[in-house]
Amino acid sequence: MIIRELLRGAVLLGALSILALAGCSADNGSTSAESSFERSETVNDPPTVGFTLPERDGPRSETSGSVPHIQLDAEPDSVVDAELRRRAFQIPGVQDLPSARSLPGARGLAISDELDLARPDVLGGGREFAHIHPDGSLHVWLPVDRALEVHETKWGESHPWVDRDGFWDGVVMLYTPETLDELDITIQILVDSYNFVTGAALDARDIT
Repeated sequence: MIIRELLRGAVLLGALSILALAGCSADNGSTSAESSFERSETVNDPPTVGFTLPERDGPRSETSGSVPHIQLDAEPDSVVDAELRRRAFQIPGVQDLPSARSLPGARGLAISDELDLARPDVLGGGREFAHIHPDGSLHVWLPVDRALEVHETKWGESHPWVDRDGFWDGVVMLYTPETLDELDITIQILVDSYNFVTGAALDARDIT
């Protein structure tokens, strides 16, 4: 237990030390989280795409609860993690890039320039609609109603900045999927995000 607590402290300290470098955790320059996300007050969110989420088994995962927003108890399974990354980047028109909005090591899911964006206001001039952290947890940009559902069913939690002016209210952390069944839900939510920002109607069952 003591070793685990020390490791958690070390992770958080390391993340804080690079606070100014990370898009999902910094307040600096054009790549900062706050400057990168815009909130529309005039355009209504489209209906949520995808099925109603089941409640996730067990308690919520433990996170920092603040910025940098990181999961502290992640125990990624190597097979599930590899499948997460494989399936995530099979979404049509999605590029695998170093995240412009997160801590070093995170992989950004960016919409190709060849695809039009239905909600560029949500992404604030960028094209990254989600990113995968090294531990397999993610941040995704969703319709607000879907984001609230994710939070309420314990598949993730709202970003600590969702109440800030200029920050999109539908940003959530998805907890690290630990099984292939949990991964199916993660991919569904990723596809919901993709459909939201592109206006597509992709079926998550096609991402296999």
